[in-house]
Amino acid sequence: MVDKTEKFNWLVRLGYFSRAVLYSVLGIIALTSAGKIGKGTDGIFNTINGLPGGTLLLWILVIGLFAYALFRFASPVFDIENNGTDAKGWGKRIGHAGSAIAHVALAWTAYQFASSGSASDGGGASQAASGVLSIQFGAAVIGVLGLAFFIAALAQAKKAISGDFMNRISGNAPSSTRMLGGLGYAARAVVYTVIGWSLVQTGFLSSGADNIKTLGAAVASLTGSGWLFTLTAIGLLMFGIFSLILARYQIIPELDKDAGIPNFRT
Repeated sequence: MVDKTEKFNWLVRLGYFSRAVLYSVLGIIALTSAGKIGKGTDGIFNTINGLPGGTLLLWILVIGLFAYALFRFASPVFDIENNGTDAKGWGKRIGHAGSAIAHVALAWTAYQFASSGSASDGGGASQAASGVLSIQFGAAVIGVLGLAFFIAALAQAKKAISGDFMNRISGNAPSSTRMLGGLGYAARAVVYTVIGWSLVQTGFLSSGADNIKTLGAAVASLTGSGWLFTLTAIGLLMFGIFSLILARYQIIPELDKDAGIPNFRT
């Protein structure tokens, strides 16, 4: 009989696999046909939908991305990674909650493509941002969210340089894991910076909700930057491969707030 912990672990690993597919496709189409991601994240799922067995893969992504979101929500709720309750600890836990929300949104878009072949009309992120802007202090909320993305970008860059993410990966992982992760996190730092700037412009500089960039659109906006675009696209592809390694070798903490400090923190 499979216990709850083992089920949880399998779901999280499926989540890492889904993230691997998402970033690998993003990197590949950015390197081969950047125009397909010009419409944002929808372009990524549309590309997946056009692959042989694409619909089945989309349904796997729906489950996996939602499972990964639940895993990230477990951080602020249960503190399963033992980040603690000081300012730094809560900063990490809130960051994981933000990641969870982002992956719920990705899962929803994947669901729309899996069930109907396309996402609903209405602008996605732009429509949501317009709703936020319509409420009091909504612009400030979006601006602050942009600053949060800047902080997240710095955190990604720190991981790329320090390699501290290796503390959470089994020693049996391939020797290339450090390099792949470093390149991937560096690329994500660039993308997060672009997304953050679009949010700051919308919130604090009143540039309009249409200016907000999602994952795919942020990468597409770099197409005129030459080497920066190429290196970022390669890094995102490497992050996809890195995520595939994590699906097998990531050390997943227990879903139990009383379980003590996870092995990777001891």
